[in-house]
Amino acid sequence: MAHRFDILVIGGGVVGLSVAWRAARQGLKTAVVDPAPASGASHAAAGMLAPVSEVTYTEEPLLRLGLASLARWPAFAAELTADSGHDLGYRADGTIDVAFDSDDLEALDALAAFMDKLGLPVERLTGRECRRLEPMLAPSVRGGLLAGGDAWVDPRRVTKALLAALERSGCALMRTRVTGLETASETVTGVRLATGETVGAARVVLAAGAWSGALEGLPPAVLPPVRPIKGQIMRLRSPSPVLQRCVRGVVHGTPVYLVPRLDGELVVGATQEEMGFDTRVTAGGLWELLRDARELVPGVTELEVADVVAGLRPGTPDNLPLIGPTSLPGMSVATGHHRGGVLLAPLTADLCAGEADPELLKICSPLRFQEPR
Repeated sequence: MAHRFDILVIGGGVVGLSVAWRAARQGLKTAVVDPAPASGASHAAAGMLAPVSEVTYTEEPLLRLGLASLARWPAFAAELTADSGHDLGYRADGTIDVAFDSDDLEALDALAAFMDKLGLPVERLTGRECRRLEPMLAPSVRGGLLAGGDAWVDPRRVTKALLAALERSGCALMRTRVTGLETASETVTGVRLATGETVGAARVVLAAGAWSGALEGLPPAVLPPVRPIKGQIMRLRSPSPVLQRCVRGVVHGTPVYLVPRLDGELVVGATQEEMGFDTRVTAGGLWELLRDARELVPGVTELEVADVVAGLRPGTPDNLPLIGPTSLPGMSVATGHHRGGVLLAPLTADLCAGEADPELLKICSPLRFQEPR
């Protein structure tokens, strides 16, 4: 084999790069294989670190993972900034979850009661209190919740920083595609690349997002059950920030969010579409986003359109990520994060490095979908 690594990561999104960075910090000889790193779902993501405001019924295990990862984000951001020299745009000013009409307010009240039962730190707000915190909110906003512990970050800055930190660490970045696995005695020993090279590794980590379920050479029983979930998102530009916090809302039953950047950019997202590997940006998708965003923050229609993009989130049957060793020796996965890839990146890196609560690893173990070999 041309090279031999301690750990080889297939996939250069925020999850794969975080896993590789943590391994490199441990002194492991590390490689990342991706034909276009930082260009997939991580490039499209808004970067909300909001396990509290995004909590949903029946998904308490996912909430537990999200809270554990959110607690890691301050140290993760500080270490990555120090290693890379890049600012991540990390902010921890909280999220306001607002209701547009009486039906939306009733649903938000029910969610608030659920949050209370879980002991989550949220503050109930009247419509007037919402507008006091965010003056650009529409007069029609009926009320809301403030999740003061939520945060957000710029994923494009994060992946840029991770690439810089990995370069400084000596990690090998191979801008090509994996075409198959090398095995010996039913143990993964490396990968084959589209360049024709064979690269050896003591451990291979599959972190290819929505494409993780199609890795050539992986036995069908071990392939992670992930599917692509399309999300269209737009970025608007303003000379100064329109909002100081993330704003989430439900407009006539449809969710929408607005995430501000320090430079005045405002991210509006995102659709959720079961469209396979379709990454087209459609007029209908953008119209829905602007329609609902305008109801909450009327001024958005005056902003310049800076960017529109569609990304593919990796979804799983139970909406929980797949992190950890598979039933195939030498092969681990770190995929299936759906909307939470950016939020869960620090925890995923820790889990793959063996530096987290084993109970958390049990929640997202890929073995729950695999038969023993």
